[in-house]
Amino acid sequence: MTPTSHYLVCHDREIHYTEWGPQHADTVIAWHGLARTGRDFDDLAAHLASRYRVLCPDTLGRGLSQWSPQPEREYCLAFYGQLAVALVDRLALETFHWVGTSMGGALGIHLAAGALRGRIRRLVLNDIGPRLGEAAVARIRTYAGNPPRFERQSELEAYFRTIYAPFGSLTDAQWRRLAETSARRLPDGKVTPHYDPKMVLQFEHSPRDYDQWAAWDAINVPTLCLRGESSDLLLPEVADEMRRRGPRAEVVTIPGCGHAPALNVAAQMRLVEEFLGSAA
Repeated sequence: MTPTSHYLVCHDREIHYTEWGPQHADTVIAWHGLARTGRDFDDLAAHLASRYRVLCPDTLGRGLSQWSPQPEREYCLAFYGQLAVALVDRLALETFHWVGTSMGGALGIHLAAGALRGRIRRLVLNDIGPRLGEAAVARIRTYAGNPPRFERQSELEAYFRTIYAPFGSLTDAQWRRLAETSARRLPDGKVTPHYDPKMVLQFEHSPRDYDQWAAWDAINVPTLCLRGESSDLLLPEVADEMRRRGPRAEVVTIPGCGHAPALNVAAQMRLVEEFLGSAA
């Protein structure tokens, strides 16, 4: 199945998303991680599209969405949340499921406890919780805030294969797609990852964005958390606490992955499908 590409203006910012399975009423919003794009969900979306309409947005400043003209103010969960609410309202979605990887999962926590409370029916968090591992944050800021520039697309792909090795097992074709959907050509002809480097200003201007235990305790919908077994972002003790409080998440450890499982293999996709399919 081939997705279709769409653009909507939300709060005066153009947001791009891909759509799968438009014939279905039951909808899944799949929101990507910090320095990624909605195309990361191609495999999962294609898998779910036999039953669900799947919408995969590019966050402001990533992929084909507009870059923020006010990065200090708009690169934060609060504004991403406003954009997400505007997006689902423009699409007339009353209720839906939410699948979020890393930052996209943090946004799901923020919204399920707040502006979209009662509209998110089931929440899937891919290697993210209400508190982040500090070493992982430092690691991500190091590479995300200073994206490299390469002469050749093949060099960019090799870079992605290195920094995203914790994603788990990707085929050569999947690595190629990841690289091609994550690249932009600079005026000097070099290639670089397809995002605004200023998006890391979130950590300076909104430093408490990812401290979300209060929001976690306010969530009242069934929640599945997938944790990469060697993840340095979602620490084991945080995952254990997620089982005990708030929505009392079902936590499943994904072998052979760190931060974050790519949701690209049958076993991982089946976990998400079965969890969403058990919705009343």
